[in-house]
Amino acid sequence: MAELGLNEHHQNEVINYMRFVRFKRGLCLKTVDSCFQDLKDSRLVEETFTVDEVIDMLDGLRTVVHSEVESELISTTYTNVLLLRQLFSQAEKWYLKLQTDVSELENRELLEQVAEFEKSEFTASNKKPSTDLIKPKLAPLNEGGSELLNKTVACLQEENEKLRTRLKTVETQATAVLDEKSKLEKSLKDLQMIIGDQKANANQDITELENKVAALKCQFEKTLNDSTANQKFLEEDLVTTKHDLLKVQDQLSLAEKELEKKFQQTAAYRNMRELLSKKNEQIKDLRRKLSKYEPED
Repeated sequence: MAELGLNEHHQNEVINYMRFVRFKRGLCLKTVDSCFQDLKDSRLVEETFTVDEVIDMLDGLRTVVHSEVESELISTTYTNVLLLRQLFSQAEKWYLKLQTDVSELENRELLEQVAEFEKSEFTASNKKPSTDLIKPKLAPLNEGGSELLNKTVACLQEENEKLRTRLKTVETQATAVLDEKSKLEKSLKDLQMIIGDQKANANQDITELENKVAALKCQFEKTLNDSTANQKFLEEDLVTTKHDLLKVQDQLSLAEKELEKKFQQTAAYRNMRELLSKKNEQIKDLRRKLSKYEPED
């Protein structure tokens, strides 16, 4: 027997629905057959017909058949919607959300599987007794719901147990984290104390260095002031020495002039000047005499 992959209860529900649609399909086919039979009985009373009469009869038959088939298809659509509504209503009461895949409605393999299932369920040899024609309606919430409720409770209990296990694990991890945090805080305090001591020592060293720098600065300023005073004294001394030198040079120049003046006033100087004058006269006489003896050009 072909199966649809459903449990027995749901498969029986599918059989009931298929029985219903088979009945509706049979009525639709009978209606179509009656349309043709009515045409035969009402219009085909003569032996010959014109082309226009045939076209008119076929157009009327098409209109009637089209209306009947369209009405049946619309009814089938609305029936399917009502069936889905029943299923979704029951699911919503259990806070379930069902999903449908419309693309699977044209799956040729699944359609052939349903056809095989219908064939195996509704053939004459396998036809079930008439007592099975009346099937129970969809089970209300107070019937057949205990099994689903028990499964839901079991799932919730299992999930609760998982959450308890996870909670214990998280508590263990949290305890370990708190211990690690305490250790880190202690290490941080120790490190802060060490840094504080080092900072105090560093401040003391910095203070000592600042004192030494200040002392060196004072000594340098003192040395600089002394050097400035010495330089000023040396500059003044140099100026004084220059003045004394100029004064001595002036005195020396005056002394030389005085000495020359005194030397010019001595008898030796006068005799020497007279002697030089005489010699110059003699030289002039000799030059005149020599010029006489020089040939003329």
